[in-house]
Amino acid sequence: MDRVAVHVPVMLQECLQVLDPALAGHPQPVLVDATVGLGGHSHALLQHYPTLRIIGLDRDPEALELARARLADSGPRFTGVHCVYDQMQEQLAQLGITSVQAVLFDLGISSLQIDSDARGFSYSRPTGLDMRMDAHSDAATAADLLASYSVAQLTRVLATYGQERFARRVAQALVNARQQQPLTSSDQVAEIVREAIPAAARRTGGNPAKRTFQALRIEVNDEIGALQRALPVSVEMLAVGGRVAVLTYHSLEDRIVKRALSQHTVSPAPAGVPLAHVHDVPLLRMVARGTQPSPEEIDRNPRCSSARLRAAEKLREAA
Repeated sequence: MDRVAVHVPVMLQECLQVLDPALAGHPQPVLVDATVGLGGHSHALLQHYPTLRIIGLDRDPEALELARARLADSGPRFTGVHCVYDQMQEQLAQLGITSVQAVLFDLGISSLQIDSDARGFSYSRPTGLDMRMDAHSDAATAADLLASYSVAQLTRVLATYGQERFARRVAQALVNARQQQPLTSSDQVAEIVREAIPAAARRTGGNPAKRTFQALRIEVNDEIGALQRALPVSVEMLAVGGRVAVLTYHSLEDRIVKRALSQHTVSPAPAGVPLAHVHDVPLLRMVARGTQPSPEEIDRNPRCSSARLRAAEKLREAA
């Protein structure tokens, strides 16, 4: 449990602030922690709201077990569910829950995953090349993708999910290297990426392998697809007055979240026409538009520096 003891949830006070109006005004609120991880946000929420029930979802069984242990004192107020968050609606239906007061997403990769050599997420030290968030699933690993994807496929992944300017050069270098020997370790791949990127571009922006490892991780876990499926479901599951809050850690995620929420903040009524019906009111109202961590929090936890918080309140039922 040492890892749980030192885990500090990102932007905790900001999350509590945007979720409070949805939770404080309800006698028995229900919140879905769609990425419960080590349970940091859930732990604080359960302490702050004594009648709150949390359904905590996570695809990583190791993280979920640690969260269950951490939150055991909450008894039936916390229910841990092993699933990907795009399965939210089906899992809640099995629990007899048809609507909730809040949904919280803390996207990206956890410290537990980064710091575990067996998981293969780190580019800063030698590890394997797994990168599955559920290491017990039968999904392809990063090593599998690097062994089988064509130059065109790798270029697409690196450009789209890593926003790598030199995606084709890196992809070609990886394919050339695997023809000499299998790509099996993170330091091996990191060095290939470093050599493929022009020296001038390596002087800024941190480790040049960061973007490639991010892209491979997203592809392995279908993170963008799951997010695009889950966001509309989370809005649908909210009761009127409920709120959804999303913490993102890179611009691709943030753009998807911004687009998915903001499209519902415009009235469907023609411009200039008085709002005559309840369904002329926008479905959502934005309550956080990319809030960033404080400088003090970034000093304490540099990994959170890229975090952005977006949140919206549901104003009416969908038509």
